[in-house]
Amino acid sequence: MKRKVGALEKVDADLSSLQYKIRRDPTSYREDFLGQYDQYESQRQIFMQAPASNTVAGIISFRDLIDFVSHVADCYPTETAKFPEDLIQLLNLHHEQLESELREKVVGSLVLLRRKDIIDSPKLLQTLFPLLISTPSKSLRSLLYQKCLSDLRTSNTKTTNHRLNRTFQTVLSNLLTSDRTSSKGLWAVRITRELWKRQIWTDSKAVEIMREASLADNEKIVVGGVRFFLGGDKEREELEDESSEEEAIDMGRIKHQIGINKKTKKKARQMKNAVATVKRKERRKKQPHPLNFSAFHLLHDPQGFAEALFFKHLQNSKSKLNLEQKLLVLQLVSRLIGLHKLTVMSLYSFFIKYLTPRQPSVTSFLASLAQATHNLVPPDVLEPLVKKIADEFVSEAVAAEVASAGLNAIREVCVRQPLAMNNTLLNDLVDFRKSKDKGTMMAAKGLLGLYRDVAPGMLKKRDMGKEAAMGLRSGERKEQRFGEESVGRIEGLELLEEWKEEEKQRRTAAKNNDIEDLSSDDANDWEVDEDSSSDSGGWQDVSSDDNAHDADQNKRPLKKSKREPTTSEDIQDDDDDYDDDGEDNDGEDDEDDEGDDEEDEDEDKENKIEQISEASKLDDARSSLATTRILTPADFAKLQELRLAANVNNALPPSQRKRAAAQQAALQRHHDDPLTAAEIEGLASLSNKNTKEQRIAIAKAGKEDKNEVRKSTTARRKEKKQEQGKSTTNREKARKKNFLMTLGKAKGKQKRSLVDRGKVLKAHKERGKRGGKRGNKG
Repeated sequence: MKRKVGALEKVDADLSSLQYKIRRDPTSYREDFLGQYDQYESQRQIFMQAPASNTVAGIISFRDLIDFVSHVADCYPTETAKFPEDLIQLLNLHHEQLESELREKVVGSLVLLRRKDIIDSPKLLQTLFPLLISTPSKSLRSLLYQKCLSDLRTSNTKTTNHRLNRTFQTVLSNLLTSDRTSSKGLWAVRITRELWKRQIWTDSKAVEIMREASLADNEKIVVGGVRFFLGGDKEREELEDESSEEEAIDMGRIKHQIGINKKTKKKARQMKNAVATVKRKERRKKQPHPLNFSAFHLLHDPQGFAEALFFKHLQNSKSKLNLEQKLLVLQLVSRLIGLHKLTVMSLYSFFIKYLTPRQPSVTSFLASLAQATHNLVPPDVLEPLVKKIADEFVSEAVAAEVASAGLNAIREVCVRQPLAMNNTLLNDLVDFRKSKDKGTMMAAKGLLGLYRDVAPGMLKKRDMGKEAAMGLRSGERKEQRFGEESVGRIEGLELLEEWKEEEKQRRTAAKNNDIEDLSSDDANDWEVDEDSSSDSGGWQDVSSDDNAHDADQNKRPLKKSKREPTTSEDIQDDDDDYDDDGEDNDGEDDEDDEGDDEEDEDEDKENKIEQISEASKLDDARSSLATTRILTPADFAKLQELRLAANVNNALPPSQRKRAAAQQAALQRHHDDPLTAAEIEGLASLSNKNTKEQRIAIAKAGKEDKNEVRKSTTARRKEKKQEQGKSTTNREKARKKNFLMTLGKAKGKQKRSLVDRGKVLKAHKERGKRGGKRGNKG
C-alpha cells in the first residue's frame, strides 16, 4: 500500500508539472497530453462498466486525470470536444454510486469548463438543477445549490443576462405549478429568495414565482413564499447596509506606518491594494442607486392574490396550516389590503372570533386588523370590531396591560379609518386618561390627541382643546367624509415660489439697466421702427417706485388690526363713508363709529380666526408651482435651504411645535413598513413592574456607565489611540522609562565640557530650523 501511495504521489507530481508545461507551450507537449487523455478514456470505460467495483487507487487516479484534462481542455479544444459530455453522462447516470470526492471533482470540473467558456451557463444549469431536486444526498444537494447560485451571480455580474434569467425563472415556475403537493418546489423558493436578496433578480417574474409558492399545497413551500413577502425586502436592505458599512481603510494611518517602518515590497504592495480598494469604493458611491421596488408593488393582481390566499389558507376548513402559519398568511393578506387599499369584506368577520384576551398571539391579530384597515373600508364593517375590542379589552375589570393594548389597537384602527368610532364609545374610552396606570393613561391620551386632529366634533367640548375649538369655529377643520382623499402638498413650496419670483424680477431689472446703459452710450447708433418695437418686446414699461411699492403690498397678505376692515361688509361700510367727490361723511357716521369701537373688542378673536383661514387660503392659492412645472433636484435643495432659513417650526408656539414634530416623525415612517405586535404592546410595558433581579441588573449597568463617564480626558485619548492602532509619543515613552536606565545619560550630561555643550546646543538649533531630525519643514 505504501508503494502504491508513493507511486500515486509521483504521478500526481508528473501531472502537475505536465499541466504547467502545457499551459506555457501547448504545441510541444501535445503528444504527452494525448497519452494522458487515452489513459483517461480507458479508465472512464472501465468505470462506466462497473462503477461500484473500482479500487481506491483506481478512483484516485481517475479523479486526478479528470482534474488534469479539465484544466488544459482549452489548450486542445478539438481533442477534448467530447470531454464535457462524458462528465455530464457520468454524473447523470452514476451520481448515487460515485465516491463523494470523485463526485465533487466532477461537479467542480464542469464549473471550471463553464468559466473557460467551453460550455455555457444554460447547459451547466440544465445538468445541475435536475440533480439538485432529485438526489437524496444532502452533501451533494448543498454543493449543487451553491454552484447554481454562483453561476447565476457570475452570469449577471457585468450586465444582466435577461435570456438566462427568463429561462431559469420559467423552469422554477413550472416546477411549482406542475405538482403543488411536492416538496421539490422548496428549491425554487430558496433560489429565488437568495437571488432577490442579492439584487440579481428584481423583476416581477421573481415575484410571480413566490406568488405561486404562496398558493401551493405544501406547508413548507407556503411558509417560504409568505415569509418572502413579509421579510424579503428587509433582508435585501440589511445586506445592502452591511456591504456599505464595511470597515473603512484609514489611508492616513497606512501612509504614517509606511513612512516610519522599514520600506519593503510587501508594505508597498499593501499600500497599492489599499489605494485600489479606496478608489473602487469611491466609484461605487458615485454610481446611481438602482430602483429596487418592493415585492408588494410588483404584484400583477394584488386583489386576486389576497382573495386566493384568504379563501385557500384561512377560510378553508381543510387547510393543513397551524396557528402560527395562519398568522403569517393573515399578516400578508392584511398588508396587501392596507397597502393597495383592497376590499375583502369577509376578512373582517373572520377576525371576530379571535379578538379575546385569552386568544394566543392576540396582539398579532390586533396588528393584522389595524393593517387591513384603510379609509375606503366601510365604517359599518369596522364599528362592530372596534366595539368588540372595547368590550373585551378595555374595562376596569381587566389587567392594565390588556387595557393599554386594547386602547392602542383601537387607536391604530382609527388612525386609518376615523369613522369607525362613534361618539358615545369615544368619550367612554377617552375617560381612561384619568387611570392610575401609566400605560392605560398614555394610550387613552393618544386616542384623544388623534381625534383632536381628525374629528374634534366627536369629542365633548371640554376635551376638544383650544386649537381644535378654534379650528372648528374658523372652518379650518372639517368633518371627514367616507372616501374623501386629502390633497397632498409640499411643505414650504410657497417659499420657493417667492424666491423664484424675486429672482425673475431681479434679472428683469438688471436686463433693463443694461439696456438703459447701452441706449445712453450709443443713442445715435440705434434706430428702432415703431412697428417692430411694439412686437419685439425689447422695451418694457417699468412702474414707478410708488406703484411698485403698492404692488408689493398687494401681493403680501396684510396683517389685520382692529381698525382695518376685516370682512366684505366692513369694506362696503368704508366705501360708503366717502361720496363720489371724495368728501368725508364723518358727520353722518359718528354714532356708528362709536358702536363699532365697542364691537371690535368683542370680535377680536373672530378676526384672528379669519386671519388664520385667509392666510391658509392664500398659501394654497400661491402654491401652484407643483402643478405648473417639474421640480428638479436643485429646486428641492433650494427648498430645503429656504426652509432652514425660514425656521418655521421655531416660530410656532410650543404646542404646535410638538405637533409638527410628531407629524414629521409619522411622515418619515415608510408606507410599506408593517405594524407589529410589539407596537401594539408598546405602552403595555409601562404597566409592568420590574422584578428584583431586573432592578439589580439596571443598577449595575448604571454604575458601569458612571465609571465610563468618570474616566479622565487623558485616559480616553489613550484608549482611542489604542483602538486606532497608534503608538505613544516619545515624550510618553521617556516618562515611563525605568529610572535606572536614565542614570547613565544624566551623568554623561553633567560631565560635558563647555565645547561639547556648545556643539549640542548648536545642533539642537539647526534641527529646529529644518523641522526636527526628519526635516519635516519644506
